Amino acid sequence: MGKYAIGIDYGTQSGRAVLVSLADGTEIADHVTEYRHGVMDETLPNKNIKLGYEWALQHPKDYIEVIEKSIPEVLKKSSINPENVVGVGIDFTACTMLPIDEEGVPLCLIEELKDDPHSWIKLWKHHASQPHANKINELAENREEKFLLRYGGKLSSEWMLAKIYQILDEAPHIYEKTDKFVEATDWVIMQLTGNFLRNSCTAGYKAQWHKQDGFPSKEFFKAVDPRLEDVVETKLSGDVVPLGTKAGGLTKEMAELTGLLEGTAVAVGNVDAHAAVPAVSVVDEGKMVMAMGTSICHMLLGKKEVEVEGMCGVVEDGIIPGYYGYEAGQSAVGDIFGWYVDQGVPKYVYDEAEKAGKNVHQLLEERAAELAPGESGMLALDWWNGNRSVLVDTELSGMMLGYTLLTKPEEVYRALLESTAFGTRMIVDAFHENGVAVNELYACGGLPQKNRLLMQIYADVTNRPIKVADSKQTPALGAAMFAAIAAGSENGGYDDIVEAAAKMGRVKDEVFLPIPENVSRYEKIYEEYFQLHEYFGRGTNDVMKRLKKMRVTDSE
Repeated sequence: MGKYAIGIDYGTQSGRAVLVSLADGTEIADHVTEYRHGVMDETLPNKNIKLGYEWALQHPKDYIEVIEKSIPEVLKKSSINPENVVGVGIDFTACTMLPIDEEGVPLCLIEELKDDPHSWIKLWKHHASQPHANKINELAENREEKFLLRYGGKLSSEWMLAKIYQILDEAPHIYEKTDKFVEATDWVIMQLTGNFLRNSCTAGYKAQWHKQDGFPSKEFFKAVDPRLEDVVETKLSGDVVPLGTKAGGLTKEMAELTGLLEGTAVAVGNVDAHAAVPAVSVVDEGKMVMAMGTSICHMLLGKKEVEVEGMCGVVEDGIIPGYYGYEAGQSAVGDIFGWYVDQGVPKYVYDEAEKAGKNVHQLLEERAAELAPGESGMLALDWWNGNRSVLVDTELSGMMLGYTLLTKPEEVYRALLESTAFGTRMIVDAFHENGVAVNELYACGGLPQKNRLLMQIYADVTNRPIKVADSKQTPALGAAMFAAIAAGSENGGYDDIVEAAAKMGRVKDEVFLPIPENVSRYEKIYEEYFQLHEYFGRGTNDVMKRLKKMRVTDSE
């Protein structure tokens, strides 16, 4: 009988458990559990407490419900004997963080604290801490803190330090009651095993931990706010361990809840996009992996540490042992397409799609594919949710040029697709021109499986071939691979991620190759995109920020 592992992919709206064969990475069964509370961006669960602008919270019980529902379901679907499941691993959107007490209980589950928004989980796309990120960045730059250079010159409001500072500043009583601030991925592992460990991936990329230097210094935190002086020794305490480390065995309670055996190996947590890298067999240099969904995370491996503007971080052993793992990203991609279909597409398109038996995205893709690059005369900036790389500025917003009275929905749709490809081109060029080679692209996630036009546009705009993951659940497959490492070869797993990737990683045979004519046309359009990017993104014209400030002021 073969051996198996379970990977759980915690996304923005749901969690998915996948049962994977360790022999070849085949996905035997999967199950999705939608988060009961979804993303809370307007009110807390009781509906009486309203949230501010650009808040994004989640409920910790939703994460446990994924375990409770999806693991038993994949065991049921597959009829696999739980004795043959050697490990469990998880990945998470990040930075998704929460305050816990000494017992590991989220503060939002404590009766007297539940009505304070700061007691809840702050999802990765919580941007309300931007003023706090601004102060951190200003101080770090003025003090010439070397850690800042590892993150492209700016820390994001999406990350741990800005969110902690926001809690301290706006809800000091929550800060005081917090024993630890933790990533949701580490908290879930704590629920599975009873042990708390910080994984090196989220600690490195999202909390500015360094393998040699640790977290930023006491002196720096004191300069930010004297109350933060001891934050590392207190509220960021806990061992930081490498990916693939065994966090412990499944507790008796969790074994009963899931149907797995007590003591089943559990790997430390991981970031969703980073877990996907070995799942597409990438374990060496020159290959950029794009985890494409609501947003995009771009990952690269290198043998040396270099500075790249706007990168989300470079962490030694952060993705694959023996390499520096580089990360960059775009804050909205699929979310942009979804926004347009939900908010901007006229009714007649919905009617035509229904008549044709297609969804609106399919119909628009087909019609947009009939257009040549530049045919619509439209150009967009892809900042609908701010810019993560290379500008690291959540206060930027989207823009569309070229509307006329003849503009059709498919032309707008194509321009939005192209805008996200131009954003990726900016990232590719930033790395490649700074000595981190990008020779080919690998795509995984929901978008590459759904939109062939998008993949061809990316190949044409970047002038690089693109390989697509064979798995529809690539991060979960990667999480299962790390679970196999936590189990070890003596239990039917693997001893390192390179071996696991060789056996379990998969990409499709088809490759999207650049079309020379399209490459040439897109080069001209990209030059126009680049000028707009610099004009609106570098401070020449801060109209986007002025408009956003008016909106925030008027809403208060």
